[in-house]
Amino acid sequence: MGFRLPIIRRALFAVNQASSKAVDAQKGHLAVYVGEKMKRFVIPVSYLNQPLFQELLSKAEEEFGYDHPLGGLTIPCSEDVFQRITSSLN
Repeated sequence: MGFRLPIIRRALFAVNQASSKAVDAQKGHLAVYVGEKMKRFVIPVSYLNQPLFQELLSKAEEEFGYDHPLGGLTIPCSEDVFQRITSSLN
């Protein structure tokens, strides 16, 4: 999967719009909500450039569009899968 700039731009736009609703995240990080219980994770924005994470963004776009009322991105996968993916990105 190649670099998908439009998805990243739209994701960042959605995050910026919702940032006033979100609980503080450190500079260079963003909140994502994962799993059935919508557990909140704060991740580095550098993950947005990673192909594995871009696949998650594509799934989020398909399932939720760009409406994320929780104030962060909603990622449609289990917490276990999300943690395995993000641990491989570190």
